[in-house]
Parts: sequence; structure tokens; C-alpha cells
Amino acid sequence: MGMDLELSTDRAAIVVPPVGRLVETDEEWEPYRLVDGEGSAVAAVAAWFSELQAAGRSVATLRSYGMDLLRWSRFLWAVGVPWDRATRAEARDFSRWLQLGGAPKRPHWRHPEGPVPPGRTGPHSTSVRAHSETVLRAFYDFHCDAGSGPLLNPFPLQRKDRRAHAHHNPMEPFGNERGGLYRPKVPSRLPRAVSDEQFNEIFARLPSHRDRALVAFYVSTGARASELLSVTQGALTLAAS
Repeated sequence: MGMDLELSTDRAAIVVPPVGRLVETDEEWEPYRLVDGEGSAVAAVAAWFSELQAAGRSVATLRSYGMDLLRWSRFLWAVGVPWDRATRAEARDFSRWLQLGGAPKRPHWRHPEGPVPPGRTGPHSTSVRAHSETVLRAFYDFHCDAGSGPLLNPFPLQRKDRRAHAHHNPMEPFGNERGGLYRPKVPSRLPRAVSDEQFNEIFARLPSHRDRALVAFYVSTGARASELLSVTQGALTLAAS
């Protein structure tokens, strides 16, 4: 057990070389191809991409999924584990590696030709880690069903040890009963603010003085969107009086 714990710690601190890449092919039947460090296509990824394309997934989706698979493949290549031999231990250590410092250093966008410092800078964002877990679980689900991958998905779902929605708030919508075991909880983001220039442009495009008067009134109150949507004509009449 001690050796396993030591191996897990080493993997969490590993520096993964940027070998392999996701290639844009400009081919209709295979818009993206994941290749290893020797330039050979990864057949398992190509098979899943064909399945996704048949299901109507967009080219942008293939690229997004491909970047997650490239990150996972680089980690497996670094630890010397074939993709179809990956277990829950590799999935756990990969999730820890993303959280503790898997984001590589890159040149500044103002100086793309500048040198790239070696090593790691820090963790990937929560949204990247959550997306990665979902993509990799779906990838292994496909190969487990097809009989071309491991017997068990290395990215398992959470166990249902407790009654679902036992403490659910009746005022809130129901969520999924089970999520990925290694999927982080993504915090809710506050909506972005509209700049003064954008507001002026929107305001100028309103079709009538009535609409402009209503929008000006709503903005001046400082009310939340949920409050404005529940406003009735009676309430406006009472406020005006």
C-alpha cells in the first residue's frame, strides 16, 4: 500500500512533456486527428470521433473533445500506461495532476515567438477539469460498450449510497442524481456587465419611445432581472402614484 501511495504522489507532481498533437486535417470525413509523439494517428480516438460525427456533433465539438483527449494521452504517455490499460488509479492521479498543476506555460499572446519557460504554472480551471472528466468518461463508455477498451471505465460515476434528493430544496430545480466521481463542482458564474457603449447601442435600436422609456425606468430602479420580470401593470401604476 505504501508503494501505491508513493507512486500516486509522484504522478500528481509529474511534468508531462508536450508530445503528440491534435491536427486539423481540412478533410470532411476526419476534420481532426490525434497523433502521438511519432506522428501516428491514435486509432481509439479516431473511432470515437467517427461515432461523434455520425451523431451530428460539430467540428468545434470534435476539436474541444480532442484537446481533452490530448491532455489525457500525454499524461498516460508520461506514466507509461496504454490507454486501454488505464484504471481508476490513473484517472485519479490525472485529476489530481490537473488540479495541482497540469497547466503548461505558454508564450505571452503579445509575444508568441518568445521563449516558453519550462515546468508548470498551476492548476487548470474548474470548468476545464469538469469538461475533461465528462469527455473522458464518455470516451471510455464508448469503448467499453464496443468491447475495444478496458472492462471498467476508469472515470466512474459517484456511488448512490444515499437516497437521491433526500434534502432537496423544493424551490430549486432537480439536478442529475449522479455525477462523475472525479468531476469538480463548477461554481455558478455571475452574468457579465454590459458596458456603457453597448447599452447605448442597444438603447438606440429600441423601436419606440415607449420601449426606451420602459428600459430607462427599469435600469434606473436597479432591480434584478427576476424582479423586473415579475412586475405587473398594477404595480407600476401604484409606484407612479
